[in-house]
Amino acid sequence: MCSLKLGRRHFWACFLQASSSFEVKDSSGKVCIIADLTVAFSVEYRVSGQKELVHFFLPQNASVDSQSSCGKDNASHPVLVLDFGAGHSLSLNFSESADKYQVEELVFHYNLSDATLFPNSSTVGMKTVSHKSVIQAHMGTKYRCINSKHINMKNANVTFSNVTLEAYLTNGTFSVNKTECAEDMVSTTTMAPTTPKQTTGQVPTAGPTPTSSPPNPTVGKYNVTGPNGTCVLAYMGLQLNVTYPKKDEKMALELLNFIPQNTTSSGRCDNTSALLNLTFEKTRVIFQFALNASAEKFFLQGVSVSTTLPSEAKNPKFEASNNSMSELRASVGNSYKCSSEENLQVSDQALLNVFNVQVQIFKIDGDKFGPAQKNPQNFSTRIRVMNRTETSELCCVQIAGISILS
Repeated sequence: MCSLKLGRRHFWACFLQASSSFEVKDSSGKVCIIADLTVAFSVEYRVSGQKELVHFFLPQNASVDSQSSCGKDNASHPVLVLDFGAGHSLSLNFSESADKYQVEELVFHYNLSDATLFPNSSTVGMKTVSHKSVIQAHMGTKYRCINSKHINMKNANVTFSNVTLEAYLTNGTFSVNKTECAEDMVSTTTMAPTTPKQTTGQVPTAGPTPTSSPPNPTVGKYNVTGPNGTCVLAYMGLQLNVTYPKKDEKMALELLNFIPQNTTSSGRCDNTSALLNLTFEKTRVIFQFALNASAEKFFLQGVSVSTTLPSEAKNPKFEASNNSMSELRASVGNSYKCSSEENLQVSDQALLNVFNVQVQIFKIDGDKFGPAQKNPQNFSTRIRVMNRTETSELCCVQIAGISILS
């Protein structure tokens, strides 16, 4: 699958871009790396002080750069460098250890001087972001991952999907055996809520219960009071998704719905920022909001989560955070509202889903929301898509009621 993020929603739109195939050969013409994959990018940049978010794909006419290499013994490691557009590139740096090989580091170079992708950018020139990758496979096997793997970096996200990849090839073609990614073989469990303490004694906590899909969480109502009255007002249903390795090395997924009546809230605020701290049983979520004073808008800047995973987890204590968000935005005095599910990517392992959200920070009149600035299910937006021959804008396509206009 290939994940496409429109505004603040994710939609599956595999038909937008087919996967591309690339090879790296040594000086004798022997193939040492093969990669067949789809890559989607989202980059945040500034236009006149405002944050803009652009989405595009790795085009099928991307080329293997001359810096790509099969490596030389212990002197260097294999690397696949893909060039595309006006000076953009994506590098996969490989290494091996014992009986495994991995993409040790992912490096994304993008050119803010490219007015086609980044129109009216306040900053020009090259930017470089990198990430220690979690792509790993056994030697002599191909790495296979159909589902999306999200890599979060500063001001940029890279999403891989429909990937078949192998390095350190010996026969010049993909191996028959494969190593599947965690996203393709994840099992699902949810933690059954513990019963709150009663005056007659404590009821034991129930263990993990298998489930196919949990119901949508109940909407809770939360607020934070500051020196000048209510400074945070939030209505939303919360669901935390955490992918984790078990002691047997298999992967599992915990889905936890917050129960409002069993959730405690706290927080603080000043003139330019606000914190909303929600605790449900052994799970805590902290929302960090900020004010863009020049634009008179508030937005969600960061989310931190901490929880205790089931005893089967290799590391039961889990923490993750993302402090480079720009979500749930609205003008001061107004509220942000969205009636559908929104996905907040906290880390590679953690996703926070919010349902039927309405939130307002600062300038709250009485404990009532101001006029709602909605994130509607039907809206028009533009996505810049790198096609086979050039950067262009996609023709009108209807996806779940959303028009993508050329």
